[in-house]
Amino acid sequence: MSGMNFLEKLLDGVAVEWKALGDEAFIEIANSGRKPVEASLRIAGKTPYYGANNIQDYVEGHTHYGEFVLIAEDGSSSLENYSIQYVSGKFWANNHVHVVRGKSNLNTRFLFHYLRTVKFIPFLTGGGRAKLTKGKMVEIQIPIPPLKIQAEIVRILDTFTALTAELTAELTAELTDRKKQYNYYRDRLLTFAKGEVEWKTLEEVADIFDSLHQTPRYSEIGLSMIRVTDIKGGLLNLDEALKVSNEVFETFTKKYLPKKFDLVMSRVGSYGNVGIVPSDNSVCMGQNTVVIHPQINNKYLFHFLLSKTAQSFIERNVGGGSQKTLSLKSIKEIPIPLVSEEEQERIATILDKFDTLTHSISEGLPREIALRQKQYEYYRDLLLTFPKPEEVEV
Repeated sequence: MSGMNFLEKLLDGVAVEWKALGDEAFIEIANSGRKPVEASLRIAGKTPYYGANNIQDYVEGHTHYGEFVLIAEDGSSSLENYSIQYVSGKFWANNHVHVVRGKSNLNTRFLFHYLRTVKFIPFLTGGGRAKLTKGKMVEIQIPIPPLKIQAEIVRILDTFTALTAELTAELTAELTDRKKQYNYYRDRLLTFAKGEVEWKTLEEVADIFDSLHQTPRYSEIGLSMIRVTDIKGGLLNLDEALKVSNEVFETFTKKYLPKKFDLVMSRVGSYGNVGIVPSDNSVCMGQNTVVIHPQINNKYLFHFLLSKTAQSFIERNVGGGSQKTLSLKSIKEIPIPLVSEEEQERIATILDKFDTLTHSISEGLPREIALRQKQYEYYRDLLLTFPKPEEVEV
């Protein structure tokens, strides 16, 4: 496929109309049928109950029947890759999605593929929980090529989608196996018999710094503020981290500024997760986290804090009710096996190889999975990049 040349050949000189998503001649907005139901009041059944990002439950009855596209109204898990869902048959839609479909001259599946290329951020309003109001949604422009061309684009993209899903499933299965291997060798290497090694508390082998206890104002640029939700599965995901300006941070707190290779641990809700700070002067602490500045091999400590031994200690010492909390005192008391520097290095090197294979987004299987998705998105965008009226030469 050669990008625009292929699309130009497909269009064969046919002009493409552009219409607003609110144009009733082409698009039906079926929001009036939406109905939110609290989890405790839902009657279990076989109908998928859709929220902003996915199926949340299965219930009796339905609010809609047919082929539709669901666009997140608020609560999309990503603003850059905005939540767009395709549904067919009977389903239940809550009030966190807009429900739309094409009419006789617009293929709904084509609409789904195109909406996945739209940058929604300029249309969003609100703060932390950005919202796509109906008033803004209806302004979004949609290309309307002839139905025959819409169908061919859908055929190509659906074929590519199926192939990408198959390859991704194979890689994901491989990744799952490698993660099991990593967990097995990590726990085997980091389990010691009684009296075999000297044990220290975490505060004896690292400096530990508590997080902020207030929320500062955010900015578009500056330090990435690490929140509990940014630490998961041994990774520190800063792609969507909130920003805090350097000036605000300096005046807001005298807390420790994390350094490259420091560890960060979550304390509340999703507690006990650990990540590694990627660079100096790039992040600051959000609420409900601690920063651990190791005095021993940081990778050895990182792997041990994820081990069955450390996580079992954390589970026994977590407190709180519905909102589980790992106290700073308990974190400081986590027992750490102190082996020689050479042995720390040896264990860290072995486990790093597994960690890279299973977690690295620049190497290993996660990278391969991401590349498959990017490849699909590349060709999808080429097929759906239609010239707008102002771009057409007269």
